[in-house]
Amino acid sequence: MSTAPIRVMIVDDSAVVRQVVSDVVTRAPGMEVMATASDPLFALGKLRSEWPDVIVLDIEMPRMDGLSFLRRVMAEHPTPVIICSSLAESGSAPTMDALAAGAFAVIPKPRAGLKDFLQSAAEDIVTTIRSAARANPRRLLAHAASAPPRPKLTADAILTPAPASAALRETTDKVLALGTSTGGTQALEAVLTRLPVSVSGIVIVQHMPERFTAMFAERLDGLCAIRVREARHGDRVAPGLALIAPGGRHMMLRRSGAQYHVDVVDGPLVNRHKPAVDVLFRSVAKCAGKNAAGVIMTGMGDDGARGLLEMRESGAATIAQDETTSVVFGMPGEAIRLGAAERVLPLGQIPAALIQFSAAPR
Repeated sequence: MSTAPIRVMIVDDSAVVRQVVSDVVTRAPGMEVMATASDPLFALGKLRSEWPDVIVLDIEMPRMDGLSFLRRVMAEHPTPVIICSSLAESGSAPTMDALAAGAFAVIPKPRAGLKDFLQSAAEDIVTTIRSAARANPRRLLAHAASAPPRPKLTADAILTPAPASAALRETTDKVLALGTSTGGTQALEAVLTRLPVSVSGIVIVQHMPERFTAMFAERLDGLCAIRVREARHGDRVAPGLALIAPGGRHMMLRRSGAQYHVDVVDGPLVNRHKPAVDVLFRSVAKCAGKNAAGVIMTGMGDDGARGLLEMRESGAATIAQDETTSVVFGMPGEAIRLGAAERVLPLGQIPAALIQFSAAPR
């Protein structure tokens, strides 16, 4: 009696990986490639029409990281997911996070000699896919839920809360603080490309792996009238300049006289992120108070919501992106629920609000 083939989706931004793994799957009896996608947002579009039996997934990708995509898949339609990533080393934090989120298995791939490795590991890949197809993903998810979670630290792990009396005197310099995650690369481009060079200095946390933030900043710098670059420890926050926190490091605002600078520091994950929006927003609340405006935009989870509330309580202007224009309404939705957002705006209105804040007398 014939059985239906195992349908596999491959989600990886590397064309080499998509091609080689597709060849491996296609040659294996009883398997077929249902679809490939260069990033999770493309994959989500394809999943609206049909769903695979097994997903082979990278972690480091543009627009949405693999772990966020994995959590979304397991929440919406539990499916066996095999992580195949150069970050997936035995015992590493991404490996533990993936397994905790319900991944079926993890296949580490080398940073060099990738094509040869995938071809030599073809048998292991096929065996793992066959085993995954027989798994009950709901049990994987239940096991993940029952496993002892890694502690979810708050911004207290990096920076103590601002005291209630921490309102600061007004200064000429103002600060715009932006926090975002899933869907944020597009949202930031939409905002920053519409800002003039006269706009106040900008500090940004975008959840993104190491090495990607520098390339992302360089790309934005070529598109924007303002300057955009990855932050360095001690950089001054200056008008017409946007500083993006480096992947794998926290960024905090520091006041020096009437000027503001950033500190780029190491530390534990906060809200399971590094950099974390809550760390940046808390530091802005402490150092800038009503000289600042905070914006929380599209993203999964709740990072930044409590920090935005602290900013509002310190006198800062606060904005949350609305649900209609958010790719994922987690972060702004939680900020709104907490009462942290003074205003809720669609993405297209956020640049004008930042320009107005920068120009208004304090």
